[in-house]
Amino acid sequence: MRQKALYLLVLFAMLLSACGGASSQTSTVRIGWAGSPDTLNPGTAVLVESYTIFELVYDSMYDLNLDGTFTLSLADSMERADDGLTYTFHIKKGIKFHDGQPLTAHDVAFTYNLYKAHEDYPYMNAYTVNFDTVEAPDDTTLVIHLTDPVPSIESTLVFMYILPEHIWKEHSDGKAATEFENVEMIGSGPFKMVEYKQNEFVHLAVNKDYFGKQPKIGQVVFQHFESKDALVQAIKAGQVDMITEMPNTAVETLKTDPNIEVVTGAPLSPGVTDIIFNQVTPENCPTADGGLCTGHPALRDRDVRLAIAHATDKQKLIDVVLLGLGSPGLTLIPDGLGIWYNNTLKDYEYDIAKANQILDDAGYKDANSDGVREMPDGTNPLSFRVNWPSDSVDAPRLAELLTEMWAQIGVKTQLQAVDPDALTAQCCPAFDFDIMLWGWSSDPDPNALLNVMASASIPTGYSETGYSNPMYDELFSQQGKETDPEKRKQMVWDMQKLVFDDVVYVIPYYEQAVQAFRKDRFTGWQTDFPKLELSDPSSLLVIEPAK
Repeated sequence: MRQKALYLLVLFAMLLSACGGASSQTSTVRIGWAGSPDTLNPGTAVLVESYTIFELVYDSMYDLNLDGTFTLSLADSMERADDGLTYTFHIKKGIKFHDGQPLTAHDVAFTYNLYKAHEDYPYMNAYTVNFDTVEAPDDTTLVIHLTDPVPSIESTLVFMYILPEHIWKEHSDGKAATEFENVEMIGSGPFKMVEYKQNEFVHLAVNKDYFGKQPKIGQVVFQHFESKDALVQAIKAGQVDMITEMPNTAVETLKTDPNIEVVTGAPLSPGVTDIIFNQVTPENCPTADGGLCTGHPALRDRDVRLAIAHATDKQKLIDVVLLGLGSPGLTLIPDGLGIWYNNTLKDYEYDIAKANQILDDAGYKDANSDGVREMPDGTNPLSFRVNWPSDSVDAPRLAELLTEMWAQIGVKTQLQAVDPDALTAQCCPAFDFDIMLWGWSSDPDPNALLNVMASASIPTGYSETGYSNPMYDELFSQQGKETDPEKRKQMVWDMQKLVFDDVVYVIPYYEQAVQAFRKDRFTGWQTDFPKLELSDPSSLLVIEPAK
């Protein structure tokens, strides 16, 4: 308690300096959010909050710009062999980690090989699927040899954060690589870690030795708030300078405050909200990897999932939950991914009568007239556990609306918010749930989201549904090697049609990013680009205290 009180006193002093016309070098930007990183270990991180911090503390080979383009970051140049199997990067000289040690091509090679060696790294390992060898013949040269061409080396490397070999080499083998908490979080990015307390705050300071653009501020503090209303009150009261999420019901109220600007736009990482059905079959249950597979057996029946799809009024969900700031969803690949989104699919219309007929024909009757259908053998009522992460702003209202809609077809729900870390443990690869309401933030390339639905992802913890389709798996393998954009696009579209026809998910909507900042505190927030993300380095490297 004493240490926490001391920290709060220091933080309060910084906040006073930020409010009192302090110089750029001492000013503190306070960002409110409803979540918190699940871990500071880039290999094992799942939640988007972790990646927000990684972007600020670490460097990667490429930067993703707000217009969707890529820029080399750690390298001065890149050369690609004619066969597309070898890439040579020339790493910049003079880059230092936060502890003063040099960053060289050897650190980059070590990092990529670390990610490649650990299949228990859910995201980072997936990026290395086509890596054959990665080597650093000298301090400034990195050579990547591939087993097959990759459609986009930029998308492959942009989120592979470079770790210091001199620290991580002691944590690179076996369970040590996943158990390492990485609390000091030594990177080479524009900000460095000061202190982190899960579900409380992340405190970063400017890295004055950064090789790139120097920030015009001194500190960044991400502060966790337990409720969506608290986030809104915090920015209205001046407790924070910017919030990255809010209930859409607060948008109009915040717009009336002369000191606050609300901005909306396409997310930098296009998002998708998904209704996740546990449909893993007993033969695919990854028991050796901790699979419990307690899902309701009815959800393995496409007819049940199809009926639920027809009983989901997406437009009402958008109007009520998002106040219109979204579009109906179709597949796990969001519309924000442009050409990769299959816009030819025709959604299942909202039709309660049709949904009831599907269940009637499939033998799901309400034998005891209690309003809840049973399995065709008369057992196991269609009563599903519906869970969502407790830090979600929209999920509670979404769950209530779905309960009302699905009750009309004899489906009952048991609603419960769950701590995000606990829900991750329940999900994958435990499959200890019935239905989850969650979401994804997408890479600029669709490969990572496509991998979620591959059979090989069931035991790794990357699959959230347990879906398995050999035809899909073959297409997934092919598209990952196809360098002809049109051929690959058709494969990606075919994969989306497969999972749409199999009703693997119900995607209620794709929502816009809605964020807000105080105009009287800092200026220069990047809002005039095709993509919007105010907690990205693109804004935090250029904002400065308001005059």
